[in-house]
Amino acid sequence: MTASEAPALALVDTLPRGRLMALDVGDRRVGVAVCDDLGLLVRPLTVFERGARVADQARVKRLLQEQRAVGLVVGYPLNDDETAGPQAQQTARYAQRLAAVLPVPVMLWDERLSTFEAEERLAVMGRRGRRAVGVDAVAAAVILESYLNHVKPR
Repeated sequence: MTASEAPALALVDTLPRGRLMALDVGDRRVGVAVCDDLGLLVRPLTVFERGARVADQARVKRLLQEQRAVGLVVGYPLNDDETAGPQAQQTARYAQRLAAVLPVPVMLWDERLSTFEAEERLAVMGRRGRRAVGVDAVAAAVILESYLNHVKPR
């Protein structure tokens, strides 16, 4: 995300260390992934159908509480030239609305190619794995792994 495109309302640039949750927000579904308390292991968690704004917010809040997450990473689908197209703008609004009602910090994270990588991982798992996990949850895991790899001490 470039500084000029960063939404202002309640979004943060970094998250606290600890268990994090990630969302891959689509037009119809939201994939969810979570990491362990040390930020070492990431796993796809679930996929839910998008509904009314308040219902989505309640669902995310409940998942955060169940997972004891201390922060939320939302995939930000930038264009290849790092500009925010219509989908990225819609996702930023979704994240801003979540940030306004959630008890944890929320940040946007560049998710370019996450769905492609998720599809590749699921192809390796085969048809049964694809049905059991779902591409959206795996994409959320890819997003969270990308963020964790970026903030990992070198």
